[in-house]
Amino acid sequence: MASTGRSMLLSLLLFAVTLSLLEMYRTKFASSELMTIAGGFVCSLLFLLLLTFIGNYQEASGDRTGWGAVVVAQLVALTVAGTVHRVCITTCFLFSAGLLYEVDKLSGMILARSESKVRRH
Repeated sequence: MASTGRSMLLSLLLFAVTLSLLEMYRTKFASSELMTIAGGFVCSLLFLLLLTFIGNYQEASGDRTGWGAVVVAQLVALTVAGTVHRVCITTCFLFSAGLLYEVDKLSGMILARSESKVRRH
C-alpha cells in the first residue's frame, strides 16, 4: 500500500492527466449516446481521484475525511461533466454514487480488519 503522500501525489497527477485527456477529446465524448455515457464514467473516475486526493490531504493534516470532501469532489466532477455534455452530468452522478458505495464498503472492510488485528495484540 502506498504512503499517504505518495498516494496524494499519484491521485493528483492522474486527476490532471485524466482531466486533460477528457477536455482534449470532449467532442468525441459528446458525439454519440454511448460515448456520452463513457464521458460520464470518466468524470466519475475524476470524482474518485479527487476524493482520494482530498482524503489523503486531510489525513496528512490530521483531520478526518467527511461528507464535505465528497460534496467538493462531486461538484468538481459534475462541473467537468457539464463541459462535455449535459447527459454526462447525470451519468457522472450515477456512476459516482456507485463508486462511493463501493469505496465506503471497502473502507469498512479494511477498518474492521485493522480493528480485529488490534484486538488480537
